[in-house]
Amino acid sequence: MSTGKRKRYWLMKSEPEDFSIDDLERVGTEPWTGVRNYQARNFMRDGMQVGDGVLFYHSNCDVPGIYGIAEVASAAYPDPTQFERKSKYFDAKATREEPRWMLVDVGFVRRFQAPVTLAAIRDRADALGEEFALIRKGTRLSVLPVTAAQWKILLAMEPK
Repeated sequence: MSTGKRKRYWLMKSEPEDFSIDDLERVGTEPWTGVRNYQARNFMRDGMQVGDGVLFYHSNCDVPGIYGIAEVASAAYPDPTQFERKSKYFDAKATREEPRWMLVDVGFVRRFQAPVTLAAIRDRADALGEEFALIRKGTRLSVLPVTAAQWKILLAMEPK
């Protein structure tokens, strides 16, 4: 099943009250619904492939940081919430023939014993490089690309 493409890496943010690494561990695989930013959508639609690594990041919480590892478990497909009138993610301009929003399924790999905190990540900013979007000013995307070198640095920071 190898496509010959190199594995890519991503960081995906979720507010733990909405969906946490514990939730992902419990369900195994989950559609990553609700992304309503075109650049983040494009990363999922055009960049992600099955088997890519995902750093699972908790945002908007007491201790923001990377709480575990997941993987891309499906090719991109239309986010069904865009068609559901009662959903907070409903988009009246989206049609089944021309969906506007895409998602991928994300599968659980493992949880960290303790998070790699945002503070710790900021402390390694020089090693991660200024192109590391998570700590670049003004970047608020929920889906971010991570280089192989950044992936290795971030995994090495996992508290043991």
